[in-house]
Amino acid sequence: MPSTEPRLARTLWRVAVSAFTIALACGPRLAAAQDLGPAPTDRVGAGAPTAGAMPELLQDVGLDQNLNAQLPLHLQFKDEQGRTVTLGDYFGKRPVILTLAYYECPMLCTQVLNGVASAIGVLKFSVGHEYEIVTVSFDPRDTPERARAKKANYIERYNRPGAEAGWHFLTGNSREISALTRAVGFRYAYNASIGQFAHASGIMVATPDGRLSHYFYGIEYWPRDLRLALIEAADRKIGSPVDDVLLYCFHYDPASGKYSLAVMTVVRIAGVLTLVAGATAIVLMRRRERNESLARKAHALGAP
Repeated sequence: MPSTEPRLARTLWRVAVSAFTIALACGPRLAAAQDLGPAPTDRVGAGAPTAGAMPELLQDVGLDQNLNAQLPLHLQFKDEQGRTVTLGDYFGKRPVILTLAYYECPMLCTQVLNGVASAIGVLKFSVGHEYEIVTVSFDPRDTPERARAKKANYIERYNRPGAEAGWHFLTGNSREISALTRAVGFRYAYNASIGQFAHASGIMVATPDGRLSHYFYGIEYWPRDLRLALIEAADRKIGSPVDDVLLYCFHYDPASGKYSLAVMTVVRIAGVLTLVAGATAIVLMRRRERNESLARKAHALGAP
């Protein structure tokens, strides 16, 4: 019977790597000990939240599942070349993965796009052939130049023929952005003191006629689930609501009266898990080596 020790060691390593990945996703700028500025309570004049309560800024943040809602396909945006387009230009023939991200986001937006790129990289379906991807910035300050640079990164990463014509990066004005974000249920808040947005993470899949059919939360999306969602959306089918486990990278620090990255706890947990996994793996490997050494000696001595 094969030993279970290597399997256990591999499992422990996977747990540690997963925890460390979460830490990186929540705080790619951890080294800079980033401060996200004064609490929104300063802005709205309310009292500081009690321990364990949802910070006021995040009470305005979320991603509601507006399943079967019709997207406003008439909205006008600028594509990465600066051309005026409508949202409906990317609908009509194929299902669409819709992502909302601003192009200079220091945290979650990049992780969302990375999660999309990782998932579609596994699919046999190809962007521009079986489906489209439309990424829209919710920051009206974003420009076609930023969109073009962001697109170039992900087209190079995806590296399949036809992707450039199938993955679109758009920018727009406040009115158009607000209409789209309201339609999909994407609620976010802006902290003017630091020039950053607080927002949740997730993506949507829409039918060819522009109805919202599936929501995916977080920053990692199972390729199998995404594939099934695209197949259902292509058939104009609407999926069922899913658990809205939102990923926030902000928390309220009552000591400083500011919002900071809620990453140090995750990093500490990841560090502990890594140490435990490493120590366990070493112990198991040494035990296995000792057993093999004893077995060889016994064999050399002619023991049964």
